[in-house]
Amino acid sequence: MTKYSLLTGSTGLVGRYLMRDMLLNGQHLALIVRPNKRQTAAERIEQICQFWEDEIGKPLPRPVVLSGNISDAGVVSEEDRKWIADHCYRMIHSAAILEFFGKDREREPWRTNVGGTKNVLELCRETGLSDMHYVSTAYVAGLREGRVMEDQLDMGQTFRNDYEESKFESEMMVRNADFLDQPTVYRPAVIAGDFNTGYTSTYHGIYLYLRLLALMVPELPVDDQGRHLTPIKLNMTGREKRNIIPVDWVSAVTARLLEMPEARGKTFHLAPEEPMTSREIIDWCAKYFNTTGYEYCGDDPDFDEAEQEDFANMLIPNLTTYQAYERTDNLYDLTNLQALLPDLPAPKIDMTVLHRFIDYGEQDKWGKVKKPAAVVDFNVAAFLNANTVPANGHTTIFGLDIAGPGGGQWTITAAGGHLTSVERGLPKSDDVAVVHLPVTEFAKLADGEGVDEILALAGAAVVRSA
Repeated sequence: MTKYSLLTGSTGLVGRYLMRDMLLNGQHLALIVRPNKRQTAAERIEQICQFWEDEIGKPLPRPVVLSGNISDAGVVSEEDRKWIADHCYRMIHSAAILEFFGKDREREPWRTNVGGTKNVLELCRETGLSDMHYVSTAYVAGLREGRVMEDQLDMGQTFRNDYEESKFESEMMVRNADFLDQPTVYRPAVIAGDFNTGYTSTYHGIYLYLRLLALMVPELPVDDQGRHLTPIKLNMTGREKRNIIPVDWVSAVTARLLEMPEARGKTFHLAPEEPMTSREIIDWCAKYFNTTGYEYCGDDPDFDEAEQEDFANMLIPNLTTYQAYERTDNLYDLTNLQALLPDLPAPKIDMTVLHRFIDYGEQDKWGKVKKPAAVVDFNVAAFLNANTVPANGHTTIFGLDIAGPGGGQWTITAAGGHLTSVERGLPKSDDVAVVHLPVTEFAKLADGEGVDEILALAGAAVVRSA
């Protein structure tokens, strides 16, 4: 029986990778996507799908796109709620906003992270979705001493910022939802770019430091060896741990766990077995930007951070958002993750990978490069709708799964040699044949014999499935 996973957050960094990996794994996927000022929900997803197709070199199936906003009551239209109840069997709630401080609880990050999760849970309750997979964060642990266990949540901890606390409250809501079977929780640490390509779609976290260095260092004077002078005294020892993980690994782990029944109801810390150190990150950046003059002063009891030179006085005020993380990071237990996925540990981010992140940021002008718009040469939905007529006589039902730009998934009803109805999503029954084609081949059929050729192909598929 064809059933869809319902995903939020598919336009975010983790979500777009998870969408790609689930589609490549043959999963049927529906998305709740917020339109923006320039693009409809469907256009946003088409642009992301075409990006992945350029990367992997083959057409992808298209998910069913539902226009909505998790921060709005109801989330989606009543028609879409009925579609969800009829076609979906689980929720993967990945949508969140990484904003650290909010003026009040009516604004971000509370509006999306807490209010949005509340709305998503209500949508699940009303549509009968009891299998919840929630993408939390490892930093719901807040400020803790010792090893943070996967089965721990409310330990009376304090938090560094509103983001951590809002995600903590959201995870508590998911766990306390009495209609859910056994929610599965994924807690990634600090997410960086793609391990192999450096790609990222967002420039938070470590990228704030990398971007500032990229902008400031080239303007600084050099010594007689050509090294840029970056005189700064760092309030750290260099031994501080940093739990940073590549986004492609986060997605690969989550996609695997989603398909493992034994993962249900468990919590997974997605963190490295061997965290990086602050010295590694800083020294590797110094190597990339060819700098000298920084000092680690965290072991000096007489160190006064206020006594700094001009470079430090320019840099430090720009880093206040992440200042609370400079000397502290938690130690995360990985028992559940290692038990189920011993073959998929987090890849170690070394100097080469960190330089790859910087290279991509420079190439992307730190998010300023305009991304290519989606190009659709043949819109399958428009063709189907233009060739639909009222029903007349005996009907035949089949599915269309058209991969590539302008493709999609539909349940088609035909009668008397005509298409009589087109519905989103593949047929629910396994007894109904589905025609799988790339959009290029479908376009050739449509431009040739048109509906007759498509119906003939569907008829052959029905025969083959019998």
